[in-house]
Amino acid sequence: MPSVLAVLSGKAKAYTRPKTFSAIDKRMLTGGIEVNELGLVGDEVGDPRVHGGKDKAVHCYPSEHYEYWKTAIGGKSVLNTPGAFGENLHTTGLTEQTVCLGDQYQIGSVVFEVSQGRQPCWKLNDRFDVKDMALHVQNTRRTGWYFRVLKPGELKAGDAIALRERPYPDWNLYRICRTLYERDVPLTELEQLKALPLPESWARLAERKYSNALNKNNDDFDLSARTDGPARY
Repeated sequence: MPSVLAVLSGKAKAYTRPKTFSAIDKRMLTGGIEVNELGLVGDEVGDPRVHGGKDKAVHCYPSEHYEYWKTAIGGKSVLNTPGAFGENLHTTGLTEQTVCLGDQYQIGSVVFEVSQGRQPCWKLNDRFDVKDMALHVQNTRRTGWYFRVLKPGELKAGDAIALRERPYPDWNLYRICRTLYERDVPLTELEQLKALPLPESWARLAERKYSNALNKNNDDFDLSARTDGPARY
């Protein structure tokens, strides 16, 4: 059964570029951890405009991806322990190909719902010292995902991740990301995607992608503000 290998929390600190903050550098926690509707009690975010909130309460990242990244980007020391991607839950037994939008899982006494995949930003570039890391994460669909909290409670490392409901079994996160970011996606696929209960950020992307397809406009979206970030100096 899928399970939680590590639970992690972090404090917001000044980050790598002027006037930026991040809580990506998280530390493993032991014992029972309280979870409320905004996530792990005591966990912080560096930029509340785009991180945190009920739809991004808890970030999960599969341990299975770590070996891929060690090969793809070299022996980065940050990959030697859980938390390299700033995740709250470092998991095993689940990936973007097996997790679907709207899935409900119980971990400990907490009930979660899968709200969306991560939309990787420039902070990963600086975290790993890889110029295009955010795009690499997005293009390989190794994004991890966010949970919203349906029932607060307590969880800990070692807890099983039990699937309770799966309302959209045809829409795993890999498929959704592929539909949002690949070129030449069939209009029918976009229509189906738009009909799903997407969070606001994904709904906007889906609407833009659908509008472009309807008008036979295959121009890529400019995602550089998210993937490249602000000036370094």
